[in-house]
Amino acid sequence: MRRRFADKSVRATRGLRYASEMSSRRLPAADGALIQIVDAALADAARRSGEWLVCRPGCTQCCVGVFAINQLDAVRLQQGLADLAKTDSQRALRIRKRARLSIQRLSAEFPGDAETGVLDEGPEAEDRFAEFANDEPCPVLDPETGLCDLYDARPMTCRTFGPPVRSEDGLGVCELCFHGASHEQIAACEMVVDPDDLEARVLSKLEKTHGPRGRTMVSYAVK
Repeated sequence: MRRRFADKSVRATRGLRYASEMSSRRLPAADGALIQIVDAALADAARRSGEWLVCRPGCTQCCVGVFAINQLDAVRLQQGLADLAKTDSQRALRIRKRARLSIQRLSAEFPGDAETGVLDEGPEAEDRFAEFANDEPCPVLDPETGLCDLYDARPMTCRTFGPPVRSEDGLGVCELCFHGASHEQIAACEMVVDPDDLEARVLSKLEKTHGPRGRTMVSYAVK
């Protein structure tokens, strides 16, 4: 029994240390340039997509189901939440409450370290995560308005969802968009997200500082 309490204490200490390291980190200056590049690419793809792109405020298709974020996304969200707390403390508290309730619901089957929120790596872990919490709403989503409470600080996945984006599996689009468009028409609207791979360089710089490494989830970033 004593061993179990000791293990629990170690896990709790690790989680507190992780949270402290997260809150003390700052975004690299180059993150601003990265955001400008990606947002400009989205605007260009949206212009070419026209009415095929049906993403609108209040559509929450991409806000349900957990997804992995990197530490750059996590720190950006943390900073966005801190900024929100200065102007609307109650809204910020509601985000934190939703995040903590989400973690409580998901921790038993979390495919990684449930105290720190760092996801396991490797093919088996990827398979586990693919089947994990696909009906869980993002804690940053306001359930009353259907809007993102930290829209300006949202992760890269959120900034690229909707238009055609190429991955190792081919060209993918939101299932609600591009109805009636041919493969050629979809390809003509492709969003080239980060052609010079700036995100990888900025992330590498961040992870060389003192603090957590690896992928996590939105709920752990804003708890």
